[in-house]
This record gives sequence, C-alpha cells and structure tokens, in this order.
Amino acid sequence: MLILVTNDDGIHSPGILSLAEALKQLGRVVVVAPDRERSAVGHALTLHAPLRAEEIREGYFAISGTPTDCVNLGIHGLLRERPSLVVSGINRGGNMGDDITYSGTVSAAMEATLMGVPAFAVSLTGGPFAAVDFAPAAEVAVKLASTILQQGLPSDTFLNVNVPRGLPQGMSLTRQGKRRYDDVIVEKRDPRGRAYYWIGGGDMQFEDIPGTDLNAVNQGRVSVTPLHLDLTNYRSFEQLSNWPLDLTPTLPIDPKS
Repeated sequence: MLILVTNDDGIHSPGILSLAEALKQLGRVVVVAPDRERSAVGHALTLHAPLRAEEIREGYFAISGTPTDCVNLGIHGLLRERPSLVVSGINRGGNMGDDITYSGTVSAAMEATLMGVPAFAVSLTGGPFAAVDFAPAAEVAVKLASTILQQGLPSDTFLNVNVPRGLPQGMSLTRQGKRRYDDVIVEKRDPRGRAYYWIGGGDMQFEDIPGTDLNAVNQGRVSVTPLHLDLTNYRSFEQLSNWPLDLTPTLPIDPKS
C-alpha cells in the first residue's frame, strides 16, 4: 500500500515530517511536497513554467511548484504505482471557514480527489509550532487514514481536518464555518515614505456557530468537515429560476469572426 504525503508549508516543515513518519505504520509513504513554503496559493496549477523534482533523500521529492502540482506530478509522473491515499499536512495553523478556499493544503486533497484518489487535509490550529506539537495531529491522521483505507469515502468527497493544540477532547463531524473579514489589510510606510500593504495582517475572526469547524476546535475537539467537488448551490435554483432574465444573445453572430 502506498500513501502520498504533501503540504503547502514546504518539504522541510516539521508538520510534514511528523505526518510522514507516523503514516509509515500503515504502509509505504512517499513525500512529494513544495521545495519552499507555498501557503495560500489555493488550487493553483503551474502551466507556463517547467517543474523541477529533486529527490532530497529516499522517498522525499522536493518540487518547484504548488501543492496541486505536487499531487498531479506525484500521481502521474513520479510514482510507479497509484497511491491508495493522499494526505496533505500537517499545516501550521488552522484551515477553517472561508479560509479553505485559499488553502494550498486543502487544495492538494481536492486535486487528489479529482484524480480519483481518496484524500484528506489535516491542520494544527494555534501556534507557535515546535516539532513535538504535531504529534497529536499525526496520531489523528493515522487513525483517520486507517479508517478511510478500510471504509472508503463518499463519491467526490474529501475531508478537511483541523486539530486543536494539545490533546483533543474527541471528534466532531462539522460543516464549514464563516470568517469575519475585519482589518485584513495593514498599510505601512517604507523608509522613502511610500505605502506598502500586508494582506491578512489583522487578527482572524470567525463566527462561533454551533456545528461548524471553528466551534468544534474552540471546544478542544477535532473538526472533520466533508467537502464536495460539486460547488453548485442547488438551494438557489428556485430563486434564480424566477429571475425575469432572458440571457439569449440578440446580436447577430458573424460566422467569419
């Protein structure tokens, strides 16, 4: 059995090293991860530049690309056999609420699901992060990986897992929460008086709604959120179908254009 491990913090991150080592009790582990930090790159795929892959030690490949590149290249290029599971993490910091749309960690699990391989992303909330702090999250990942390998996952579904700092007080099946975007842009001045900006410089605030990922983590519980590849908002169909709009083009189309 082969397990592919990746992340967005880079191949030298203590989180991915802890995760890969823990998963070895379940089977053979190959790490294919970015050669440097690629946080918040989302589901970016490199199409207009070559990718470099360097095996820095046996079973550890450093890639000059995004987490999505790593999964795609790993499955279709570097590995001689198809992995049974892809695990992305352990991320330094939570990936909850609306922030999952930015996360390279979560997007790597999404890419594996698109490739037809079961996957989940795992993140450790809080900080600062010493190597020893990742041990509980690695244990959670091993238990979850073992269950997925035995039970499988629903079609087109992957899991986003967030582990609270310290020893978790159980697990909750959750839905995606909601972030409050307050003071996310910080303006500074350089020595020449010119303005520059930091995105995400303010404190991250979330709505503490029961049943959500943030609520579970705030209670010291592991949050497991099933995510689906189909982003269609089916509940909006009735409202949108009543819009008085006809979107059929009325201008003649030149067949030569």
